[in-house]
Amino acid sequence: MAGLRAPRLPGRHLARALIVGAGRILAEEWRGAGPYRWLTARPRPMGFGLQPKDFRPADPELGRAILAGAFVLEGATLVTGVRGDPWDRPSPTRAFAEALHRFDWLPGLIAAGPEGAAEALRLVLEWRRLFGKWNAFAWAPEIMARRVFNLACAGPLLAARASEAETAKIAGDLARQARDLLGPGSVATAAERAACAAVAGVALRGPAGKRLLDRALGRLGRALAVTVGPDGGHASRRPDLALELLFDLQTLDEAMVQRGLAAPDTVQRAIDRLAATVRFFTLDDGALADFHGGSARTPAYVAAARAQDEADGRATATDLDGYQRMDTRGLQVIADIAPPAAGAWAERACDQPLAIQVLVGGRRLIDPGAGRGIAAASSVQVGEGGHGRVLDGFAAAVLGARLVDADAIVDAQRHEAPGAVWLDLAHHGWMKAHGLVHQRRLYLDLDAGELRGEDRLTPTARAQGPDGRHFVPYAVRFPLHRGVQAQVSQDRRSVLLRPPGGGGGWILRNDALEIALEPLVGGRGLQLVMRGQRRADSGSRVRWKLAPARQPIDGPKPQA
Repeated sequence: MAGLRAPRLPGRHLARALIVGAGRILAEEWRGAGPYRWLTARPRPMGFGLQPKDFRPADPELGRAILAGAFVLEGATLVTGVRGDPWDRPSPTRAFAEALHRFDWLPGLIAAGPEGAAEALRLVLEWRRLFGKWNAFAWAPEIMARRVFNLACAGPLLAARASEAETAKIAGDLARQARDLLGPGSVATAAERAACAAVAGVALRGPAGKRLLDRALGRLGRALAVTVGPDGGHASRRPDLALELLFDLQTLDEAMVQRGLAAPDTVQRAIDRLAATVRFFTLDDGALADFHGGSARTPAYVAAARAQDEADGRATATDLDGYQRMDTRGLQVIADIAPPAAGAWAERACDQPLAIQVLVGGRRLIDPGAGRGIAAASSVQVGEGGHGRVLDGFAAAVLGARLVDADAIVDAQRHEAPGAVWLDLAHHGWMKAHGLVHQRRLYLDLDAGELRGEDRLTPTARAQGPDGRHFVPYAVRFPLHRGVQAQVSQDRRSVLLRPPGGGGGWILRNDALEIALEPLVGGRGLQLVMRGQRRADSGSRVRWKLAPARQPIDGPKPQA
């Protein structure tokens, strides 16, 4: 029948992991074998022909720290001493090790001046000596893609300080790694890997570079077709991944212009669509919305990509990639109105249906979530569980920590009238466990600058059984952005919220049975929690309103 989902087979993720794991073992054995290394090393490039421009802003402070003897990556520090070797000692964290082998430090070191470029050459040659043949960790496709990109953009500067023999080695290594990127891999990283390989191809001189570029562009066109949607949304539904892919394609397009070539239409269309996506997700503070575990980035970082957008002055869309955006003076709201990404795209997806992000006066107030589960999302949780789960064990080790079984149907309608915009949203994720539909109305009063919300749990026929009269707890949560101060009024009906950076406060009024401020997951801030009990056969409702504070609220001092 139409509308019914196919039943999910038990153990399907384990079965897939066994198949993928077996294929990966064979692939890694082949990639590390001598014959494969010989094949990917030919034809040899004739050095570097041009220097691609990475439009991402480089941090010279990172380079100066390396020159002083300390690598600072992914929030961790490794002290090596001046001209120390980071390759012959353990990294402080896995994230640090990944950034180190991605050569994330290379742009900053180059930006530190001639001394930094000389040190970069030494570090690249040392990496080659230890890891240049093959290494399962260092040559993982996701790590190698960024290393290829960074090395391609820095190659000519390194070659200017290297001997002819060293230049030939660096160019040969770059070509071999770029060719390896075009082998089998996850669909979720296919566009990134092909784009990085294409940047390497356009940077290398001679027939080897041209052949690599042609092959990479063919792969890139096919990968973009499944990665970038017609509206420009990234298949992961993460704004920051759309931004990063845009940066890669901008670099490729500019480098091809240097070579007197035109990027394929598929690349040009993807650039235009991704640029529109970045415009949509750039919030009033200049950074990105950060749904589904994404990073907001810094305003300067986002602005560097938007500076290349010739259509940046166009009006921003109101809906894109399963999100709705509502704006008025001093208040900005983005709502997630689609299921999370599935399959290989779900490795960082979050269980946060109908979550919202709210900015007031250009400052972040409410975040979509603080973790991957619904217990830390700006949504409604019924009972103790969630809609989906994150893979663990062997399946996660092979397939990644994907979010699975969270693809509930979502309905959304947008309405506009003079002085108001509102969304009527619903998702069916609680049907299986509780026979409920979560309905959320978000009403933005454009004249008053207020956001009014209503969260309703509506029972279906499935909830009318013999146990329909028992009570089930529910919670409406709003994770507060880091630095937001919160104060609950004495009557427990209002909460005064003060965003970081000064300015006026905002009051969230509600009619919940119980309201409290609780620590977020990991103790990284606070979340506002409105709790209640609902009877299975009658449902429940919580109404709330966020408006500028006009009078002070008596009570204890705010909690930070």
